[in-house]
Amino acid sequence: MSSDPPTQTRTQRGDAEGAAEPTGAPDDLPLTADAILADYRLGVRSRQASLIGRREVLSGKAKFGIFGDGKEVAQLAMAHAFRDGDHRSGYYRDQTFALATGIMTLPAFFAQLYAHADVEAEPATAGRSMNAHFATRSLRPDGSWRRQTGMKNSSPDLSPTGSQMPRLVGLGQASLLFRQLPGLHHLTDFSHGGDEVAFGTIGNASCAEGVFWEAVNAIGVLQIPVVLSIWDDGYGISVPNEYQVSGSDVGALLEGFRRRSGVPGGLALYRVPGWDYPALLATYRQAVTEARRDHVPAIIHVTEMTQPQGHSTSGSHERYKPAERLAWEEEADCLRHMRAWMIDRGVATADELDEIERAERKHVERVRRQAWEGYLAPLRQERQEVVDLIAEIAGQSAHGEALERTRRELARLQMPLRRDILRAADETLLAVRHEAMPAKRRLVDWQKRQRAATADRYHSHLYSVSAKSALLVPEIRPVFSEDSPVVSGFEVLNACFDAILARDSRVVAFGEDLGRLGGVNQAFAGLQEKYGPLRVSDAGIREATIIGQAIGLALRGLRPIAEIQYLDYLLYAIQILSDDLATLHWRTKGGQKAPVIVRTRGHRLEGIWHSGSPMAGAIHLLRGMHVLVPRDMVQAAGFYNTLLQGDEPGIVVEVLNGYRLKERLPDNIGAFTVPLGVPEVLRQGSDVTLVTYGPLCRIALDAATRLSAVGIEVEIVDVQTLLPFDIPGVIVESLKKTSRVLFVDEDVPGGATSYMMQEVLEKRGGFWWLDVEPRTLTARAHRPAYGSDGDYFSKPNAEDIVRAVYDLMNEADPAGYPLFYE
Repeated sequence: MSSDPPTQTRTQRGDAEGAAEPTGAPDDLPLTADAILADYRLGVRSRQASLIGRREVLSGKAKFGIFGDGKEVAQLAMAHAFRDGDHRSGYYRDQTFALATGIMTLPAFFAQLYAHADVEAEPATAGRSMNAHFATRSLRPDGSWRRQTGMKNSSPDLSPTGSQMPRLVGLGQASLLFRQLPGLHHLTDFSHGGDEVAFGTIGNASCAEGVFWEAVNAIGVLQIPVVLSIWDDGYGISVPNEYQVSGSDVGALLEGFRRRSGVPGGLALYRVPGWDYPALLATYRQAVTEARRDHVPAIIHVTEMTQPQGHSTSGSHERYKPAERLAWEEEADCLRHMRAWMIDRGVATADELDEIERAERKHVERVRRQAWEGYLAPLRQERQEVVDLIAEIAGQSAHGEALERTRRELARLQMPLRRDILRAADETLLAVRHEAMPAKRRLVDWQKRQRAATADRYHSHLYSVSAKSALLVPEIRPVFSEDSPVVSGFEVLNACFDAILARDSRVVAFGEDLGRLGGVNQAFAGLQEKYGPLRVSDAGIREATIIGQAIGLALRGLRPIAEIQYLDYLLYAIQILSDDLATLHWRTKGGQKAPVIVRTRGHRLEGIWHSGSPMAGAIHLLRGMHVLVPRDMVQAAGFYNTLLQGDEPGIVVEVLNGYRLKERLPDNIGAFTVPLGVPEVLRQGSDVTLVTYGPLCRIALDAATRLSAVGIEVEIVDVQTLLPFDIPGVIVESLKKTSRVLFVDEDVPGGATSYMMQEVLEKRGGFWWLDVEPRTLTARAHRPAYGSDGDYFSKPNAEDIVRAVYDLMNEADPAGYPLFYE
């Protein structure tokens, strides 16, 4: 049982499978005695940061703390193998590694703990993530790329367990593409010939997550330079390994992935105890050397680790670990082992190491004090500004006594927050709302400045603010001539993707059945043969890591088009899309970007799981991405051209039953663009505005023709994009003419139609132009039933639209438009 302490002691060497057997003598290590001492100093510094950080949380100075204590020695060894240009995709135990590589400094460590919302003090997330989320700034302030090969790179951590695994696939695959595709060799800011290694880390308990196994499988299939470390301390919060993985040993389960002679794929597997410094150095040296040179992926299972302070500051591990386990953890602590080894080998004396430990504690305390003062200083200054203004107002107001109490309460706060300061300002302004005085005006102005600054601190960079934003891509209309052929919709897309791949060597496309077959709807037919299997490739059935693969590639400067075969299958990957891709630019405050294009298809056809329209889920879970819903394949092609000129992620939902419909092929198929957030009026009308998108545009046009025959003229607006939505206010301008509106889509009741209604009526003031209540027409609450009749009765059809519009006109003029169906 994993709750029992391991039987191995520090005098027994662990089994480092596949690694050279180290002797343990300093002379045989690739490090000098000074370097070993420097490692120990860093390890002690990290441990002290953990101890002091926990104290800061328990004293109330920080909200929450999660630390990397017990993992120091293994991470020191890993740091020695990490070079400029390499990339990390890890999790919140990698504190020592972050300090050793410079990915995070000690002052930034404490700034993040305090949620210091200043990107200079806390460059990883600007206070937006809880502590121990490590990210380097890959972008300059203008949104352009920094030189990745000249820095050590860390993609931003996520708290959802295992979520770092899917993107690790793409980070590693990028090196393979940079090595093997001549068209990428000039991109030396991103790669030195594909020699970069992607380092992944994960805890033992998170290896129970499905995305772990999906990603490991993908890494083994693709044969990419990934070195994945599993930090195994026997627990996942309070749950021991016996409840996490079959047989209590994830390393044993991974044996099926071991590389074997004559068998394609697989990974090199290593097992080494987390207290054995020489063995760890040798293991990482061998695994990373092979990965860098030969693109052989590896997993290093680091066992017998400890977690001295428990999982986090939310609880104590004494509650669930038995006494014998706690005693073993104290004895087996990796820094204690390293100290004993150094004394035994003559690297340093006990007194010298004692002095290092004392000095490091003082150093960490000094840095902590400076970080705390740096965090508090602007808050105190802002507090003082408001205290002074309230005092001035109180001296002139009839409510002086109450305002003086507000002032004193604010002035007494030992750790003021901006919410406290703004609350006091609001209370003051509310009290003197009927009074006029100069100080009141100054307080209002101060509050406006502060709210503007707050918007930057907490709300900025959900989307790109750079000159490369997709919203700034100029519109280029499709050009048609007498020679423009009429072709099937899939041929329009095929010509578009051909032009894209020809003009931009950074573009790669992949997905299920995309390569040899050319996609289930043939939009990539023949393109693998033309551009090769690395640029147009098949992927296994693994939606979460298809998206993660795209994220990792995009983080390294490539432009991936990741296909999810059907819109309904997006649910397999929705957690990665929502928690990682959609939030990435925001949670780094513009420090990183991943301009992924997700290609999928949905809406009308047959079958519960092949014709869904879960659009409300997409638009609400994927804020931070553009959600594009073209009505035909020419529009879809224009969206792909637009997104590839921008630097934000987007999803394009093609219409399933549009691939065989005939369209004219634009002469400028690879160059024309469709602007984002700009609806198109497909039909002019004066009686009712009908707002829709995608497959219902064609059905709505059919219904409008029938309605016109009875004297009702419907104006049909195709919103084209749900995120962003109608930036210029096209729909409200239509309402000014018609005074009536019907929102139609294939989502469930209360889904995307309600979203559109709020956007038009509430946010853009369309309510004021209505003569009758707004209406929605949606699909049924259930999934679409199979067959043509199932589709017809599950989703809005032309007859439904005719009746809904006619109802609106009947309400306005019952005599002129008598109900014909009652």
